[in-house]
Amino acid sequence: MTDRSLDLLIDEVVLGLAGDADIARLEELARQDPDVAARLDQARQRFGALDDTADVLSLPDGLWARVEARLDAPEQHVPQAKAAPDNLIDLDTLRQSVGRWRRAALGGLAAAMLLAVVLGWSVLSQPGPVVVAVLLDDRGEAIALVESGRDNTTQITLLERPDMPSNQVMQVWTKPDDDGPPVSLGLLSTGRSDTLTIEGLPTPSPRQLYEITLEPAGGSPTNLPTGPIFGKGLAKAPVT
Repeated sequence: MTDRSLDLLIDEVVLGLAGDADIARLEELARQDPDVAARLDQARQRFGALDDTADVLSLPDGLWARVEARLDAPEQHVPQAKAAPDNLIDLDTLRQSVGRWRRAALGGLAAAMLLAVVLGWSVLSQPGPVVVAVLLDDRGEAIALVESGRDNTTQITLLERPDMPSNQVMQVWTKPDDDGPPVSLGLLSTGRSDTLTIEGLPTPSPRQLYEITLEPAGGSPTNLPTGPIFGKGLAKAPVT
């Protein structure tokens, strides 16, 4: 599943547009993958603002009582109409069929329009990064792009993939405080671009150091960088 299709599934589940099978599939993915669980939680928080814009509407008095009365009412006998000759069109049946198709088409169109509007709102309302850093290797070549948001959700886009043994992994670090130690943002365990989320750090700031090191499988044993540096760079605030 691509990131785009996963984001679409998450948005549909949060908005109540997904079926039971898709909901169960996403819940299972969230249980197995902390990154999916974090993205699901972010979507719920993001669309929470949309919920706040809607007025709370109460149901009409006695609605459920009327519904129950209709459900409990005996079926009324409707006399069958006289069969029409085979060479004639049953206009009543035709009208009913056209009505059902019209309602189905309008319902599908309304759902599609709602989904398009909400997804457009979702994309436009997602906050951009507060800092961006280009990580360079020891030859001065760009090897990764780092984009970090206000909540330290950090998108790592690899521009090169290191030739490393199977018993090593890439670990991403930052230094929120120039005088403090590096803090791990997480592992690129698949060796591919990924989004890392960490809590408890201050909002990223310009000139903040980011780097990727090659560590033993499972990550640094000391919780500090120990392996060779794959790339590093200082953050800058994007121009808005």
